[in-house]
Amino acid sequence: MLVPFQGAAEKIGESSEDKVDTHSSASERRAAFPRGFVPSRTIVLVGLMGAGKTKIGRRLAARLGLPFSDSDHEIEVAAGQSIEEIFANWGERVFRDGERRVIARLLAQPVHVLATGGGAFMDPLTRQLIGQRGVSVWLRANLDVLVSRVSRRNNRPLLKSGDAGTILAQLIEQRNPVYAQADVVVDSGEGSPEATVSRAIAALAACPIATTPAQTEGRG
Repeated sequence: MLVPFQGAAEKIGESSEDKVDTHSSASERRAAFPRGFVPSRTIVLVGLMGAGKTKIGRRLAARLGLPFSDSDHEIEVAAGQSIEEIFANWGERVFRDGERRVIARLLAQPVHVLATGGGAFMDPLTRQLIGQRGVSVWLRANLDVLVSRVSRRNNRPLLKSGDAGTILAQLIEQRNPVYAQADVVVDSGEGSPEATVSRAIAALAACPIATTPAQTEGRG
């Protein structure tokens, strides 16, 4: 029973807080990324908490002249609760089921940049849908970088049960082999966010899937 997500169908996509204002000129956009690169699919950022999916996603969207959305934010809008509250009140299974439905609705929207939660790509159905409708980008970061970044916030449900470094090391071991299935891999280290965005754009421009129109049933 997914009480927190009742009415999600009407709410998803209504929020404009996370949309990037992209009023740059055509010449500015051409200078910002490889000549002729226009994504035909939504760019879906995946990776562990602290990898920079939201921060990089906003900048990537601005550089490409695309809207931006964050699945965690949209889940909170749909549920009327924070991620932390959903985990505490309903458990991870309820959260993941709602997350799957929210991401499906976001992927049905016009091409944009979508930042997902750390566990979203672990779900086989969500991963399949991303493969059909989007182009996935794994923002890969090492343990030290992740620990440094997550220490700035204390509202990560999966880090409530112990030492952040230990938990993240376990998540790296469990999740990295799945993240490695992403269409594009981009290192997100200690350098500037803009440098990471530039690497992402170059990698996407070299990825044929990024300019292949989305399919509804599979890549065939």
